[in-house]
Amino acid sequence: QEFKVKQNKRDVRSSVLCESTNIEPTTGGGHVENLGGLNTYVNGSPHSKLAVLLVSDVYDALNLRKLADKIAAAGFYVAVPDFLHGDPYVPNAGRTLQDWIKDHGTDKAFEDAKPVIQAIKSKGITAIGAAGFCWGAKIAVQLAKREFIQAAVLLHPSFVTVDDIKTVEVPTAVLGAEFDQISPPALLKRFEEVLTAKSEVDGYVKIFPKVSHGWTVRYKVEDKSAVKCAEEAHQNMLEWFAKYVK
Repeated sequence: QEFKVKQNKRDVRSSVLCESTNIEPTTGGGHVENLGGLNTYVNGSPHSKLAVLLVSDVYDALNLRKLADKIAAAGFYVAVPDFLHGDPYVPNAGRTLQDWIKDHGTDKAFEDAKPVIQAIKSKGITAIGAAGFCWGAKIAVQLAKREFIQAAVLLHPSFVTVDDIKTVEVPTAVLGAEFDQISPPALLKRFEEVLTAKSEVDGYVKIFPKVSHGWTVRYKVEDKSAVKCAEEAHQNMLEWFAKYVK
């Protein structure tokens, strides 16, 4: 079920804040452990049979751990691996984003994700959903095969192509932004056409008005309008996983 987004009176693009702070292991309600060779923030009942894997954007954002805690409270075992290997992108630090991406290819991260998936399954998990944010959406869409996960959510994706969407084998939802030069609404509409044509795979695309790229995890917590938009996307994601990760 999709929720209608209420139009905000002002553009929340100004509310998006790129967080690039290194997060301490004690930040959040969970803890950090080695999972499949990666330092991973985990939370949720170790007895749960259902898991959600969160793949971050290029930043190390506190809001992602907050989201992991929220998903864990809904009954999932949640894992947030450090696919950035302790090296998140830091703007204006002498390295361009393009150079950073050369050192952090999504294909490498996809390979890193495979042992993480196996480690999660070794805990007795029987179903896994994966959500990818921006850079992480490329890894999530590569994982959207039956042998890896049972459902995927791509939030303001980067690097995801129409051909990627054509290859998904599990239910896939795409949550995009009205103002997004990386994945503009025109591209998201093409994703929607592909998903609609895939009768064997459920999927949908939802474009949130009055928000910009990164709005689901990079926002100012004191901005109630921005938080509301992010929380609506979080709720849509949770509903998708509740429907298909079981």
